[in-house]
Amino acid sequence: MVTVAIVSPGYMGAGLGGALRAGGARAVATTAGRSERTRQLAAGLELLPGMDEVIAAADVVLSVTPPAQALGVAHNIAAAARRTGVAPVVADLNAVAPQTMARIAEACAGLPVVDGSISGPPPSARPGARIYLSGPEAEVVAGLPWDGQVEPVVLSGGLGSASALKMCTAGVYKGLTALVTQAMRTAGQHGVLEQVLADLARNGLADSAGVVSAATKAHRFVDEMREIAVTQQAAGLTPALFEALAVVYADIAGTELAAGTPESADRQLPPEEIVRRLSR
Repeated sequence: MVTVAIVSPGYMGAGLGGALRAGGARAVATTAGRSERTRQLAAGLELLPGMDEVIAAADVVLSVTPPAQALGVAHNIAAAARRTGVAPVVADLNAVAPQTMARIAEACAGLPVVDGSISGPPPSARPGARIYLSGPEAEVVAGLPWDGQVEPVVLSGGLGSASALKMCTAGVYKGLTALVTQAMRTAGQHGVLEQVLADLARNGLADSAGVVSAATKAHRFVDEMREIAVTQQAAGLTPALFEALAVVYADIAGTELAAGTPESADRQLPPEEIVRRLSR
């Protein structure tokens, strides 16, 4: 039986761990020092006392954290591996720029590293997410028992390819959600919310449920937008668009709509109530 460590078991991490456990893997994690919400999300995993015990048990480590924490977590994983004398495959599945991924690989020097990115919600919310993987050990992660709940896709490029893909697709998905959010807020101020949503609906763009869900994760999206800006600048493009979207998500994160959690978000809220809760 393969043992997979989930670092850390939040909304996405716990969902991936649950899929692996259903597929027959041993899924381990620790909630030491974590919130009550994280402890509830991780209830279906095998919980160990701390990071050293988790890494020592693992054949594969999945790092699933907010973008701003990815590098620090990589250092913690590498330090635990040195202390316990093990060398698991470390897959970074975070929404980071290829440049950040290179720093993560440096932090994990001596360990096999996989670059990964996730497209879609956790399988606990809706099965079918894709995990893109690149690097020499990508097939190891692709071959984990995902129980049909996750679709692994191995890319031909080396480390950085999966992260680059994420920066491109997330820019579209989360960028569009930010635009719809701002359109709704502006339309509410001008008394044309119903008409704006009706016009957007003609082209499949009136995703008010997505606005609600994104608001609960807006604080995480701030750093993700900054990572996309870095990626675009490295491609010779202006970083200004996603630097501005980072400001937009920082503003959304301070509203009443952002106060919930992704798993408890009320996606049936009427548009007028969404706009009210987005007011400052």
